Amino acid sequence: MAAKEAATAEPRKKKTAPRVDAEAMAARQRDISVSEFFAKNRHLLGFDNPRKAMLTTIKEAVDNSLDACEEAGILPEIAVIVEDLEPNRPATAKSSRYRVTVIDNGPGIVRKQVENIFGRLLYGSKFHRLKMSRGQQGIGISAAGMYGLITTGRPMTIFTKPKAGQPTHHIELAMNTKTNRAEVTFDKEVKEFPPVRFRELSSGTRALAEQGGFLTSEEFPTGTSVSIELDGKYQRGRGSVDEFLELTAIANPHARIVFVPPSRVTEDEEPDVLAVAEAGAAAKAKVTTETNGVIVYPRGVQELPPETKEIQPHPKGIELGILLQMLKDYELAEKGGTLYNFLQERFCRVSASTASQMCEAIGVSSRAKAGDIEPPQAEKLYKVFQDAKLAPPPTDCLAPIGVRQLLAGMLKGVRAEFYSASSRSAEVYRGRPFQIEAAIAFGGELPGDEAARVIRFANRVPLLFQQSACSSFKAVTETPWKNYNLQHPRGGLPVGPLVIMIHMASVWVPFTSESKEAIADYDEIRKEMKLALMECGRKLGTYLRKRQKMRREGERRDVFERYIGEISKAINAITGDDPKKIYAALLEQARARTAVADQVLDEDGKVVKDEPMDEEGVIVVPDAIAPISGGLPPAVAAPPEAEPAKRTRGGKAPAGKGTKAAADAPARTARPAKVDAAREELRARAAKAAGRKAKPDGPGLF
Repeated sequence: MAAKEAATAEPRKKKTAPRVDAEAMAARQRDISVSEFFAKNRHLLGFDNPRKAMLTTIKEAVDNSLDACEEAGILPEIAVIVEDLEPNRPATAKSSRYRVTVIDNGPGIVRKQVENIFGRLLYGSKFHRLKMSRGQQGIGISAAGMYGLITTGRPMTIFTKPKAGQPTHHIELAMNTKTNRAEVTFDKEVKEFPPVRFRELSSGTRALAEQGGFLTSEEFPTGTSVSIELDGKYQRGRGSVDEFLELTAIANPHARIVFVPPSRVTEDEEPDVLAVAEAGAAAKAKVTTETNGVIVYPRGVQELPPETKEIQPHPKGIELGILLQMLKDYELAEKGGTLYNFLQERFCRVSASTASQMCEAIGVSSRAKAGDIEPPQAEKLYKVFQDAKLAPPPTDCLAPIGVRQLLAGMLKGVRAEFYSASSRSAEVYRGRPFQIEAAIAFGGELPGDEAARVIRFANRVPLLFQQSACSSFKAVTETPWKNYNLQHPRGGLPVGPLVIMIHMASVWVPFTSESKEAIADYDEIRKEMKLALMECGRKLGTYLRKRQKMRREGERRDVFERYIGEISKAINAITGDDPKKIYAALLEQARARTAVADQVLDEDGKVVKDEPMDEEGVIVVPDAIAPISGGLPPAVAAPPEAEPAKRTRGGKAPAGKGTKAAADAPARTARPAKVDAAREELRARAAKAAGRKAKPDGPGLF
């Protein structure tokens, strides 16, 4: 009965969600604030994890300080202070709360701009200008303050003093991510700058302040101080704050940087083999000084980099949509402005005659107004831009590091025996000028059984992450290092005691993301990087061939000197001549035949007193060179001309000839044939010295 009722009962209806009409969907649409977007996607800005977040915060603040000082013509004095606010945390804690402070002696910031600079994303003065600078997007420092607010709930603390002798503005503000605007929670004028409390943080800061080397009012008549509390992790090693500041000091020798690390430090699991970060006490003493934990990166030069000038866009770097927008903007700015004037004022390398020819090419007169240009005419003008023969854009907008500064930086930071640097001429990508510089360090205390270390810079800023995605890394892997006597696995980095440094200077560096950690892989950029590396590689190859030739001649002399004593005795027994005279004559001949082993290379890699100075951008440290008898590092491949290989009828060399293994084998493996030849040559020369003809002798002579 129950079964029958269940069968006849109507099935239950499932509840369905009410349908939404277009009006209801439209009511849900709303604007998305840029700060709200990046708050949810902070990994795009470099705040992936606590350790990287701390580094990104310091990087953005230091970049802003260096830019401000250089633009104002002030030699930078920068203090980086990291305070551990939870020193008693358990050892298993993955992160902690820190207060990061960066103080500079720049021109300061006027009061009305503080909220915009530190409390708004995508706000700045560098985005729209074509001039080399570290900051570009107007995101960095405000994003760091936003991250600190999200993780700790604490606002940014800012001290700014735009004029000497006037009060300092003390401001605390927090960003409202819904509106992308700053909300000021504290605003007061004070007298002190820099803040006095930082001089009393530790025994190191007190000692350095007493010496007049830390946050003195004389060195900081104006400037800005930014403090951000955040959830982070301070850890030494690769990708650390220490490495970033060390590399920044190398690329910016005109800046003096004082670093106050936190009291509690987490050591890196893997020790840093790069000599820049872990160069040893001797090398580090040349670069930095330490006072009770406070590290000072001294100023290397007393001159600022050459002042850069802002340039206009190049016609070949403009796209059609951008050209249309530029025409509209020019019409709004210059009512009734002509196309003739527009071409000269809004572009570089367009002369009066060239502008007139371009107007004729699209069928308008020179008096035609820019606002009257229709889209079809603008498209014709765009094609004229592409076909025109124009000079490349000017390069006074760039400030490269320079060959000597590159060598000085590598020499101070890396314990090696050979240094080489190259600076290419400026080139163009998408109408924007850029310049590539490269430097290498080889040998010395660098590990010989590991892959080379690549140090990357963009506009004097170190790039520490996303190495494999960077154009500079790809340029290194594509450079034919085997041609310069180095091991080079296919598709990988060269193996050996080698450090490679690449710097790109440009008015607009094409980064792969907003975090500015890797350079986009443009063909023009990668080509210039490879050419710069190949120039350094040729110098290294020349140096290594000289060293290997000296080693071979030293081994040859060892063979001579090992047996001329016995030869002298044998000749004395045969001819009765004075064995001392025979020995002296044979020794003189041996030294004359192997004179290459006695050559001395100067600091430029040239043979002293024998060869002219034909190489530029090279430094050799004689004290770091291994003895000739010790050979070269095992990672150095034998040059093709080191051991001429006998070829068979099929054109293939016999096994073991002309290879690395054959070149590095002990001398005794190839000694019998060499000894026979040397014996015959020495016996003939000894007999000639004694005034007799050589007599054939059996193998029992030795």
